Amino acid sequence: MKLVIHVDGGARGNPGPAAAAASIASETGELLDEATELLGEATNNVAEYRAVLLALRRAKALGATEVELINDSELVAKQLNGAYKVKHPAMIPLFSEARAALQGFERWSIRSVRREQNARADALVNEALDAVRG
Repeated sequence: MKLVIHVDGGARGNPGPAAAAASIASETGELLDEATELLGEATNNVAEYRAVLLALRRAKALGATEVELINDSELVAKQLNGAYKVKHPAMIPLFSEARAALQGFERWSIRSVRREQNARADALVNEALDAVRG
């Protein structure tokens, strides 16, 4: 079963209060699951990777064998695709964890889009961060 997953991570301040989110749909566009995770203090890039990891855990629980990840972080997409090296020492463990999780699927892809094409995942991140502030 293939799932199409929009992911986003964000921090208010960099670093600052951060959250990760995923919106998971079937290939036909049926919404199957949405999830957010508060991360405490983190950078935007850490939050983006944590969003990928959140999405992959949820996809596996839903029984996915293939995932198409869509995010608005060109850096994370290109690192996971192997086009960019991971240079920042704090990012290497998150990259390794994400690559290992991706190996649990028969097929996977990740691509970056403009923020407005990732609106639902972006909204979920902001809702989670807004709830923290009360």
